[in-house]
Amino acid sequence: MSGERRFPWVRPRREALLLALVAVVALSPVYTQNAQDAAHLCLSEALVHGRLTADSCLSDSLDRSRHGAHLYSDKAPGLAAIALPAFSVLGREAPPEQWPPFDLRLWGIRVLSVGLCFVLCAFMVGRVSEGLAPGYGGAALVAFALGTLVEPFAATEFDHVPAAMFAFATFLLAWRGHPFLAGLAGGLAVLTNFESGLAVVIVGVYLAVRGLRPLGRYLAGILPGAVLLGAYDWAAFGAPWRLPYRYLDNVYYSTSQKSGFFGIGSPHVFQSVEVLAGPGGLLVLSPVLDLACVGLFLVRREHPAEAAVCGAVTAGFVLLDCGYFAPYGGLSPGPRFLIPALPFLAVGLAPAFRRAPLTTSVAAVFSVISMTAVTLVWSSNVVLRRTVWGELVRIPSQLGSSRYARSLTENVLHAVGPGRAWGAAVVALVAVAALVAGIGSLPWREIGRRRPTSSRMAVVVGIAIAYLVVVAQVSAAFEYPYGNRTAGSAIVIAPVGTSISSQPWTSRVGGAVAVAVKVAYEGNGVANDLVLSVKLSRGLQLEGPPSYLIGSGCAGTQLVVCNLDYLPAFQSTMVTFVVRPIAGGWQSISAWATSGGQPGFNHPRLVIPVAT
Repeated sequence: MSGERRFPWVRPRREALLLALVAVVALSPVYTQNAQDAAHLCLSEALVHGRLTADSCLSDSLDRSRHGAHLYSDKAPGLAAIALPAFSVLGREAPPEQWPPFDLRLWGIRVLSVGLCFVLCAFMVGRVSEGLAPGYGGAALVAFALGTLVEPFAATEFDHVPAAMFAFATFLLAWRGHPFLAGLAGGLAVLTNFESGLAVVIVGVYLAVRGLRPLGRYLAGILPGAVLLGAYDWAAFGAPWRLPYRYLDNVYYSTSQKSGFFGIGSPHVFQSVEVLAGPGGLLVLSPVLDLACVGLFLVRREHPAEAAVCGAVTAGFVLLDCGYFAPYGGLSPGPRFLIPALPFLAVGLAPAFRRAPLTTSVAAVFSVISMTAVTLVWSSNVVLRRTVWGELVRIPSQLGSSRYARSLTENVLHAVGPGRAWGAAVVALVAVAALVAGIGSLPWREIGRRRPTSSRMAVVVGIAIAYLVVVAQVSAAFEYPYGNRTAGSAIVIAPVGTSISSQPWTSRVGGAVAVAVKVAYEGNGVANDLVLSVKLSRGLQLEGPPSYLIGSGCAGTQLVVCNLDYLPAFQSTMVTFVVRPIAGGWQSISAWATSGGQPGFNHPRLVIPVAT
């Protein structure tokens, strides 16, 4: 049986160097706060204080659940627990809702939780890859870590990368013959991300084929994680089988989330195009994954059962995402729900490098360029014209005035340089170094001595892969056939952005702060029925009515709603007002705009330190 074969676990060449390089590239961005941060870290804060409710912390969040009179995180509790040690050290001075939008404490918590999981996952992929194809593991490590969607999510507080690490560890432990330990990892995977239960079930089937004893040990290992999850759901929602999604309190997604199985139905053509050939589709941003599919086919020769597990997990997650009402999960560079399946698919990378080293290397180069370019800007919610490649080709002629350059996110590296562009340039250079080190570690002398053995089938497969990638790139660039619907067919994100500024940026109780909220429309045509909502924390008091340039006016005090009427293409407008702090601490102002009832692409928040 395949399970009796030698377990492929070998250290690749330059492993420590490659892990360090990919960590610098993927973990250097300092993304602004988002709803995922609140969903997980508000629960971390609650756990620090011995409770599960997060009423104050989640009062201004889009990702939350409401049960009874209280607010809870709408996510699985695992990541909040993983982040608990880092949060206890870095985040206890002030609650998360009072942190500034860009905060190095938040970055540190992300790196010490999700970032560590990213490095561990890349480590496992590299070791298994080297075992499957000696000499090719280093290139596979770099292609996986920097050429797939794990890169932009490595320095975030999204739970997909930890779920990928735990789910892949579940599979590897089962493969190595440790079913109980595999069960423990599987329980942690589900405790961290509900969707990863699909991989846990498939690994269970894999062990069941080996016999009832391995399956029994596996189920015994899963039990602690299942008990913890059930206890959490029971304490928060009244029963161990009641998941947080059942009580979703999100004005944009709650209705769609209740359709099908928590928003998942049968695969749909709209979502399928988005997943594969949308602006963030797999074939557009990560063409190296096509070669990984071929590599999995090659793995089946020596490890048929394990290749079947990897293929089943990959296919299962793709089908689920193609049936989900929002395959990109809202504001995301791509179909992020597929991330837990990516290390399984990456098992085919090293065999692909061995079989077609030049073709796979070229695909890896393009994948690393596109994913690194996306990583440097995606949190700015910029609308990428003609995909990320369309923005990159504009840089030589527009330089610093290009939309891409203006959308670069904060980066820890630019703290010692002149600006964001400097930090982005350093990240790009380190990514190039990782590519050179990874692809350079391939046994090129041995490859050069090979006799060409391309079969007719290999030529056909190569042509088919090239055709699919080209068609996907053209489809995404020209937004054909369904336009640029990065949030899926069921949710349309309007190209309306909001920003907030204040003068001064600090204040005292009883002082006055002038606030300006800018709404910009970055699409073609006209943004009709434009509505701006501004929410003030309880420690701020609105002084007089807001001033506005267009529309019919504003109403409200703590929640101010302004009817701005409409905006022509690529135009902006301002709403200004004065607030007076009536309490000390960190006070916040958040804003969001809608057009025709559709949400804009960001939900910024301004934090004002107020002295007593």
